[in-house]
Amino acid sequence: MLQIDRRHRLVGDEVSYQATPNIGGVLRPRWLVLHYTAGRSLESSVASLCTRKPAGNASAHVVLGRDGRIVQLAPFNVVTWHAGVSSWEGVTGLNAHSIGIEMDNAGALDEIGGRHFTWFRQEVPAAEVQIAAHRHGGARRGWHAYTGAQIERALELAELLVTRYGLEDVLGHEDIAPGRKTDPGPAFPLEAIRARVAGREADTLGRWVVEAGALNIRRGPGSQYEPVAPPLVRGTAVLMIEPGSRFSRVEVLGSTDLEGWVANDYLRPAATAATPRSTTVRRSRRPTPAEMPADAPGAAAEPAAKAARRARRRTPAGE
Repeated sequence: MLQIDRRHRLVGDEVSYQATPNIGGVLRPRWLVLHYTAGRSLESSVASLCTRKPAGNASAHVVLGRDGRIVQLAPFNVVTWHAGVSSWEGVTGLNAHSIGIEMDNAGALDEIGGRHFTWFRQEVPAAEVQIAAHRHGGARRGWHAYTGAQIERALELAELLVTRYGLEDVLGHEDIAPGRKTDPGPAFPLEAIRARVAGREADTLGRWVVEAGALNIRRGPGSQYEPVAPPLVRGTAVLMIEPGSRFSRVEVLGSTDLEGWVANDYLRPAATAATPRSTTVRRSRRPTPAEMPADAPGAAAEPAAKAARRARRRTPAGE
């Protein structure tokens, strides 16, 4: 479980600290801004953000790895240089008003001969590619998918920072610098994170209900994977833990620890599905599963991530 100490530093598992020289004065943050690094790895991005250059220096408060590791580069009460030319709600220069989280992700991809490559010409496996158009415009193209571990950790970080510093909102770099920046991009469930942090329960990473008469739950994101249990019956409630474009990894709610992958076409948001019990849930606009990040490899959830999910979610009366 992550915590913030009196020095405004993170404390918790898989957290380290490496100071960056690229900092400003005292920060009284109002917003949290999420980015992708467009880098080769967690380590290379940390090295770049901790290097003092003749020009173009950049930094952030935190870099979040694809495996969930966190490297903090500056205390949360110190200005870092992650936002650049930016504005939000009439405020300009968001470096002086926000905490910045960089996530290890290559960003937009180039398609060559039906395969996808990063800007530094490293091929990205098909399972890690999300095909989507950016919400600010442009053609459909490939984007580097975020991992389930990253999404879980980003949510945990966002909840902690918003609570500790009374932040007003969770934003993307694309929000504060539209037309200039595209991160964290369509592969990241930004609206779902914002909804969860704001306390709206039925968000994209929340509860869904099976609407098919019987729905197979499989070992991986595709019909080629074998089932892990008998089919789920209509009305079964599940928690979305790794959203994908066609299949998503879910946890079956109730007394079981059953997890697996199911087809998105046979799920409905819990608040709009016809279920045996009536539950009052505060609602927000939420995307369909097809708007979520790309299918991730079908690995078992980390024990810590599962424990964090259980601690966060609230179970409606009668479940």
